[in-house]
Formats: sequence, C-alpha cells, structure tokens
Amino acid sequence: MSDLRRQADSSIAVRVEGLSKRYLLGETHASPLSSRIARLPRRLLGRAGPAASPAAEFWALQDVSFEVEKGDALGIVGGNGAGKSTLLKILSRITSPTAGRANVRGRLASLLEVGTGFHPELTGRENVFLNGTILGMRHAEIARKFDEIVAFAGVERFIDTPIKRYSSGMNVRLAFAVAAHLEPDVLILDEVLAVGDAEFQRRCLGKMGDVAREGRTVIFVSHNLAAVRHLCTRGLYLQAGKVQSSGEIGTVLDAYSAQISEVLAQDTSQVPGRLFTADMNASPHETRVLAIDMLNGRGEPASDVKTWEAFSLKITFEVVKRFPSFGVEFLISARDGSLLARGSTSPDQSLTFGVDPGTHVIECQIARTVLAED
Repeated sequence: MSDLRRQADSSIAVRVEGLSKRYLLGETHASPLSSRIARLPRRLLGRAGPAASPAAEFWALQDVSFEVEKGDALGIVGGNGAGKSTLLKILSRITSPTAGRANVRGRLASLLEVGTGFHPELTGRENVFLNGTILGMRHAEIARKFDEIVAFAGVERFIDTPIKRYSSGMNVRLAFAVAAHLEPDVLILDEVLAVGDAEFQRRCLGKMGDVAREGRTVIFVSHNLAAVRHLCTRGLYLQAGKVQSSGEIGTVLDAYSAQISEVLAQDTSQVPGRLFTADMNASPHETRVLAIDMLNGRGEPASDVKTWEAFSLKITFEVVKRFPSFGVEFLISARDGSLLARGSTSPDQSLTFGVDPGTHVIECQIARTVLAED
C-alpha cells in the first residue's frame, strides 16, 4: 500500500461499504427441539400442525456506503423505518449485516436508547463504573472522570440509588454523561435529545460540539433538524434503507425537507389551506385536535402566505368533558425544526376560558411582524 493510501486510510474513522441488512418477517428462530416440543400438544390431540408459511423478506438497509473522517460530525436523517437505527446497531456491533461491511477505528461509545448498557438493580455509581469498563476504560480513568460525569448528569443526590428508580430523563442524562465523558474515538447517538428538558438538550449539544472540536467523531441521529444542522458538518439522508443524499449538511437537510414538504402537500391537498387532519378512527382522549387550517389576511383559506402578511390559524378541536379553564398554545417551526414563533390564548394565565363537551373552533391571528424573511 502506498504512503498516500495509508495516509488517506488513517484519516477515516468510519467506513461503510455496500452495507445491507435483511430481516425475515414471521420467521421463528427456535431450535428444532423446541419446535418439536411446541407442536407436541397438537400431535397428542391428533391435530396436524399448520403448514409453515414462507417468511417475507424486508431489507432494512440496501447497499449503503459512506465514509466519516476523524473529527467529523455526521448527521443521519430520514423518516421512521428509513434504516437509521439499524445502521447504528451494525456500527455498534449489536447486529451483523447481511452483506457489505462496516469498519470503525478506535474506541466506540454508543447511546442507542435510554439506559443502554445499564443494569436496573445497580446504583448510578455502580453503573458508571460498569458502563465505563464495558467501553474499555480502566478503573482509575473512570474514577478521574466520575465527579464530572455525575455533575453533568445532575444526579448527585441519587447516585447511590438503584437506577430502576430513576426517571427516564435521569436515566438518559447519566447514560449520555458516561458515553460523552469517557473520551471515545467515535460517539454514536440515536435520538438522545428526545428525552430530557430544554436545558439538558442545550448541554448535550454543547458537549457533542466539544467532542467534535477535540478531534473525535460524532454520528448523530435525530428528528430535530435544527439540532442536526447546528452540530453536524456532514449529512446522510436515508429513505427505505437506501441513501438518497450525502455530503454537506445543508444540502442533505434541504433534500430531506423538500421530501417532507412534498408528502405534506399530498396529504393536505384535498382541502385548501388545510395543514393538519386528525385520524378520525383514533380513540378520543379528553381533548383532540381535529384540524388546523391557515387563512390569509382576508380570512380565505391559503396554502401559503408571505412573510410580511398577517394570517390566521383556525384550530378545530374536540373535548369530551367540561373544562372550566381552557387555553390553546401553538408553535410555528421552520422545516428544519427551528422555532419561529410561539403563541397562546393565555400567555399570562388570565385569558383562559371555559369549554363544554363537543367540537369547538378557535382562530388565532398572527401579526405580519412575527415572521422574518430569510
């Protein structure tokens, strides 16, 4: 291998080549003995077992290839079922690919779900040392980072409590703190911002940015496109297990946002100005939004409005019991998930109103100055 090739390879932290993953739907993985035991009661009763139906194939990933250089932050986006979590499980060595290969250089830390690698019967302190050991850290190295980990997670009072008594937010804070502070070469995170309050999310983003600036590699999956754009420099857009776009993060997110807009336009094209329609077959709760419509300044249904124009949101909702004090709050976000505006019928809790059971309509007027041009 030439010196140039060696230098190029040494700069790559993650290399994925032709990666595919197939699942067989309906297939059982029982041993022949356990299968015979399961059929024994039917045979004793003189009943023939059902004929085995062929398992259907489902390809979670199909011929996925990409590289991540050391120190890069890669954001992976796509809808539910796109193959994002399957890809991360293969990179984390939790499952094996059907075809292709994935190479990760250096020490890997992954946080794929709340409490990954934690034992519920052990205390927070014991789980920090256990998880650190699993990640390949020495006891002295974990002890040196311990106070910093606990302080970041904000669980000082409960560090000697079994984590089965932790809330989901406490659990994920501690798990993230361990994964991020034990200096892995590659840090993999799957929807870590989905649990936790706004302050925790801000601290997570700051820590992930620090990890990337220290020359380590971050692979980040999230539906929060604003966070992905803020943190990541490179992007990968998956759809139905295939790569739709890869490269600079802005270009990838633009491609994904365009696809989202196209789907939304198809879903709401039946009614002019309709932004949302509820699934009428869903079980009703105490309150349910039935539809959201956008109206222009003249009160007419509108599919879009100019940033300098006033407009209204007409919200149709249903309640199943009387509420003596009721209010409506809404958020307006850009396609990338960043917050543009927030509105409420009771910003100071003094403008709430009573509603009776039934269907109601409220119209929220938005001033033209609330949205700025790009």
